[in-house]
Amino acid sequence: MTDSDGGHSAEARVDCEILDLDGAGRVARITIDNRARLNVLSTPLIRQLTDAVRGLYGDPDLRAAILTGAGDRAFVGGADVRELAALDTTSAYPYITRLHLACAAIRKMPVPVIARIDGYCLGGGMEVAVSCDLRVASSRSTFGMPEVRLGIPSVIEAAVMTRLIGPGKTRQLVYTGESIDAGEAAGCGLVDKVVPPGDLDGTVDGWARAIATAGPRAIRLQKALVRRWDDIPLDHAIQAGMRSFTMAFATDEPHQRMQEFLDRKRA
Repeated sequence: MTDSDGGHSAEARVDCEILDLDGAGRVARITIDNRARLNVLSTPLIRQLTDAVRGLYGDPDLRAAILTGAGDRAFVGGADVRELAALDTTSAYPYITRLHLACAAIRKMPVPVIARIDGYCLGGGMEVAVSCDLRVASSRSTFGMPEVRLGIPSVIEAAVMTRLIGPGKTRQLVYTGESIDAGEAAGCGLVDKVVPPGDLDGTVDGWARAIATAGPRAIRLQKALVRRWDDIPLDHAIQAGMRSFTMAFATDEPHQRMQEFLDRKRA
């Protein structure tokens, strides 16, 4: 949840742009812009991020979202150390709750969220990244959980890491505070794909388009099901999947798409 970069940006903000993919649906691009300070998350930015994400929930035409940091130096360099240094036992819990709510809002997005990572992804930035469904990183990206070096534990959505990369690798990161490069992050499953910086946008946009052109109801059912898989035992997860499969046939979407597939095969 930490940063190490100084300076101040009066223009720090979270932007949300809606892209229309040629009739395939809408994709949101959410950008955390505090580039003068490695996109570190101040309390106002945390609130803006939460509001931006929640504001997309009601868009029935939304197919996917891309979450990124402005510039090419950082995805999110962590939380604002100046704010952390001012906390006490009265203010610490409300503060960390706000950051958790931002991460929870991302996890609860009804459509898949792709983290576009270029540069530093540290502390709170890692918690934001693992809250996304997919992570694509440039080869120059760096990942770490340096909180213990400042006398605080890694918390909230850092707990997701044990499921994502296993308990051993999680312990290494949160106990040592050391950073790893993009190759090691891909090797342990922290990121799903690493590409050269020049290929980052093309790869992310390609994944977003692939999601956007899939069955829109199927994607939303799949997202809700994947979230349940994270929270329930295997047998229950399988039963939930069977119910979700059945629900898919409540509309004509499967029949239309399967017929299109069969028609192409015949052609």
